[in-house]
Parts: sequence; structure tokens; C-alpha cells
Amino acid sequence: MRAFRAAAVATVTAVLSAVVLAGCGPSGSGAGSGGDGDAPPATPTSAGSAPATPPAATPPPATPPATTTPPAASQPPAAGETLVRVSRSGGFAGETHTLIVKGDGSWTRLDGKAKQEGSGRLEQADLDALRAALTEADFARLPRIATSSPKIFDGFFYAFVHGGYEVAADQGALSPALDKVLGLLPSFTNG
Repeated sequence: MRAFRAAAVATVTAVLSAVVLAGCGPSGSGAGSGGDGDAPPATPTSAGSAPATPPAATPPPATPPATTTPPAASQPPAAGETLVRVSRSGGFAGETHTLIVKGDGSWTRLDGKAKQEGSGRLEQADLDALRAALTEADFARLPRIATSSPKIFDGFFYAFVHGGYEVAADQGALSPALDKVLGLLPSFTNG
């Protein structure tokens, strides 16, 4: 009879352990984490009992992995889509200007209130050079924000948007690749 009770206790303990593990989320959090398949909380077993057999692991729910990859930068944007947007702020006057270059080489310059200040079109050779510089800059590997030390007072701060990435840097922390991109853009001001 004792052997039967010991086997029954071991079986009940194993079942309860499996229920507790089944109620845990993928990160090991307790049951009741808000999903549809949550098991009700199980009552804990006594401190001295241990399962006779290891509980069966339950596979995590089949969900597709989240995609966080931005659009491919190697594919050139369509004529009307933005190739690059660069904003420059600060300087002695503390003004903000933004340049937007489209895939066809047309560009627009905006002031700090998003009012158009100028527009034009890059020559094909200049557009090709800008595209090559943007590819070389490898926005995916650039730091999101780069600052210099010591801070350059009355210096410019640049924000670049290209290929699904946004990076920003003050003028003392610009990478050579971003500096090259700036050199290929139209002027930020009329003068």
C-alpha cells in the first residue's frame, strides 16, 4: 500500500509541476500573463516533495518573429520619394534649415517653420556621387547620436534621415562619411 501511495504522490507532483510550467510564459513569468492560453494558477506542492520524473517542457507559442529591419538602403528610392533629409540647427544665429533630396535629384530647402526657401535639381553626376556617399556612410552602423567633447558652442547640429535610419551629430562629432555627404548637398542657406 505504501508503494502505491508513493507512486500516486509522485504522479500528482509531476502533473502539478507540468501544470505550473505550462502556465509560465516564454520568459518564465508566472501564469496569468494575459494570453488566451493561460492556465489557472496551480497550487504549490509541499516543500519536501520532488517530482519523480522531469516535467515535460511545453513549446513556446508559434508566433512569427517581429521584423525590425528598415527598408533596404541599396534599392534607390523612386523619383518622388525622399533619398535623404538633412536638418541643420544651431550656429551663431540659432537657425534651423532642412534639405530634402528626392530620388530624381530634385531638392527643397525649408526654414525652421517648414516654409520653402529654395529648390532645384542636382546634376546626374552629383546625384550619383551623393548616392555613393550615402551608401558608404552605412547608416545602419553609425551611432544614432554622436556628440563631441568639449561641446562646440555656436556649432551646428545635424540630423540625417536615409534608408529608414536617422542619425544625428554635432559638427565636432561628424564622421568623415557624413561630412562627405554634407559636402555633396546644396547649401543650407540662400547666401
